[in-house]
Amino acid sequence: MVFYNVVLKCYVLIDLKVGKITHQDVGQMDMYVRMYDELKRTEGDNPTIGIVLCSETDADIARYSILKGNEQIFATKYKLYLPTEEQLRREIEKQKELFLLQHNTTDVDL
Repeated sequence: MVFYNVVLKCYVLIDLKVGKITHQDVGQMDMYVRMYDELKRTEGDNPTIGIVLCSETDADIARYSILKGNEQIFATKYKLYLPTEEQLRREIEKQKELFLLQHNTTDVDL
């Protein structure tokens, strides 16, 4: 699927996979991202973002398959059900804590 995010000013490519992510999936998305950057991206657009969603993840493949210099490709696992409101709240708090730790900042800075 291809979207254009007007806030980020970039194309967002999403590939849904039924099974476990493979090196080929990541390589294919890398090719799509590079093609969109070369053929569709215009002046003022930010680099294209590629997202591979799969029902099973392999952390090593997701981590090491990305070609050096292309940090616009993401691979993650999707859920076959919707989380509860409480599960979403906990996940948001967890991600916020990780962000704060990684960026060495405080709530006041956000």
